[in-house]
Amino acid sequence: MNDTALSVGSLQAQPGTKARGTVRADLGTLTVDIPLTLVNGTRPGPRVVITAGVHGGEFTPIDAAARLTTLLEAGEVRGQVIICPVANPPAVYQGRLNVSPLDGVNINRVFPGDPDGSPTERLAAWLFSHIVDGADVFVDLHCGGIDQVLRDFVGYRLTGDPDLDKATAALAGSFGIEDVIVGLTPEGGNSHAAAARRGISAVLVEVGALGQRDGATARRRVDGLVRALRHLGVLDPDGMTGADDPAPATVREWVWAAGVTAEAAGLWYPEFSAGDNVAEGEVLGRIIDPADSREHKVYSPADGWVVYGMHGLTVATGAELAAIATTRNPDQATHTLRMPGVGAGSDEADPRP
Repeated sequence: MNDTALSVGSLQAQPGTKARGTVRADLGTLTVDIPLTLVNGTRPGPRVVITAGVHGGEFTPIDAAARLTTLLEAGEVRGQVIICPVANPPAVYQGRLNVSPLDGVNINRVFPGDPDGSPTERLAAWLFSHIVDGADVFVDLHCGGIDQVLRDFVGYRLTGDPDLDKATAALAGSFGIEDVIVGLTPEGGNSHAAAARRGISAVLVEVGALGQRDGATARRRVDGLVRALRHLGVLDPDGMTGADDPAPATVREWVWAAGVTAEAAGLWYPEFSAGDNVAEGEVLGRIIDPADSREHKVYSPADGWVVYGMHGLTVATGAELAAIATTRNPDQATHTLRMPGVGAGSDEADPRP
């Protein structure tokens, strides 16, 4: 029997209860209120942390997390569940972009953060020290932002720990999403990579594109989360409604093959969509200089499958235009590819923002 209170800051849930509220995070030059739901079951089980709203402009994950907070009840739960629907309030409410308006930092490049760093680095450190650390399982929800097309996928990182990697692979396959992209090392500043380095079974779940917030996509996301919670034993096999049909898809495993970045600023006219197969040297699109209509062709650096890409019209030099994955070779155990155009401090194994 679980007899341990679940606490984050001043918010607390006793066994058999659910607590909802906000916890204040000190970012040095300001404070922000982080919304949280704590669901503390009476039966023993894993501690699962679910975050959304790491980036601005990604609305469907926030919607899905908020729906789950309403649906999930302590009497149905084994273990403990922490849900954070808006992990990065400045970016969600003010910036609506991958970077924070506070300091221009993409938080999903600086995890596990720095408690003495910039406001965004401090927020990353707060999220890890108060929410992620101590979890058995970590699920970070994302989607294609307001200027991105994206094919649904789940991502995770190999750690070299056979038991952890096996458990995370099974978790990745439990959401009912066909495509799973495997990062071959746990290095980098993505949230799930940083969590994996701490021995937590961690996945990135990407569903939806263009910042769309339609109800059908949100419900599909909630269904995937329910499947995963059933897989983990947090919910009984018939616990909660939904997630019964369709059956989970057969998983296809991929690895990142290449990233594509803009070598010039201008107007972007892509010639692909997420999910397209491309060949090395194929034209992916054109950047047009609005001053003189000069054309800059963008070519695919590798054979593979376009996982996501830029849909917005205007791009700056160095902007990410597309990410390409290729079928995973099961014998691959380490990752040596450096993503073209990815600068210092970003993830080599995973170009996802």
